[in-house]
Amino acid sequence: MPETPPTRFAYLGPEGTFAEAALSTAVGPDEGLRQPAASVAAALVAVRTGEADAALVPLENSVEGSVPATMDGLADGDPLVITREVFLPVSFVLAVRPGTRAADVRTVVSHPHALAQTTRTVATWLPGVPSLPASSTAAAARAVAEGEHDAAVCAPIAAERYGLVPLAEDVADHPGAVTRFVLVSRPGTLPEPTGDDKTSLVAVVADRTGALLDVLREFAVRGISLTRIESRPTRDRLWVYSFSLDCEGHVAEARVGEALAALHRVCEDVRFLGSYPRADGRTNRPVPDVAADAAFADAHAWLARLRAGEV
Repeated sequence: MPETPPTRFAYLGPEGTFAEAALSTAVGPDEGLRQPAASVAAALVAVRTGEADAALVPLENSVEGSVPATMDGLADGDPLVITREVFLPVSFVLAVRPGTRAADVRTVVSHPHALAQTTRTVATWLPGVPSLPASSTAAAARAVAEGEHDAAVCAPIAAERYGLVPLAEDVADHPGAVTRFVLVSRPGTLPEPTGDDKTSLVAVVADRTGALLDVLREFAVRGISLTRIESRPTRDRLWVYSFSLDCEGHVAEARVGEALAALHRVCEDVRFLGSYPRADGRTNRPVPDVAADAAFADAHAWLARLRAGEV
């Protein structure tokens, strides 16, 4: 019996975040309820406790890199799996309450990633004005609307939603930035292979010589390309790290399945984070003949004959 599709979606809120915009591109307006969450952790907790069927959270940005709250949130706690990825171009405005001039601004607030992407440009508009962190760009816009701060770096939709006006537009230091979001849910039936998929996982390796090489070798010998690898401290023991990985392929494919099984053997722990269609506009590299499923099936059949005495 097919699983019921998700109908309750949590996202990094409040209303007006880039996460809400990304969710709108992934889910139709009539496909379910949207629930803004106060933080990435809160969005993931909503899925784990059953308050939401799925959550859309930011994973990485093309300028500032990974989002630690999401990486750590997926690596720890009850398992969650990625079922979809969404790429969203991001642009920022420097927003203020109507009638506010640059000379009136005493503080500017935003999400740390947004502040990092706009540091130089904002400084030209507001020299010497301190920047303060917020849980999201929309939360920053709301704080300005409520009079807590004077200016926010946020999405144009957030400025409009909270009644702000742009003091400056397109304030990114590096125009053309893109944020990658992932839709996560509790473990269940995986999306079917499409031929252009990604598989995500977290591998914990011991503090020993060659540990990372052992991880990489399992992909290399099977002709699997890695599209992302990042290290994070496990926070349980000094010098023990986890590696967050994305690779081409689907766990249903023999080469990817065998790679994950091999990692389970050589790593202290492996957490599977899902296999899902890639959405970055690229296609997976051709699978070498020796790494195709037919080659694995032939090899297993040959080994079975040997073990049966049919040399």
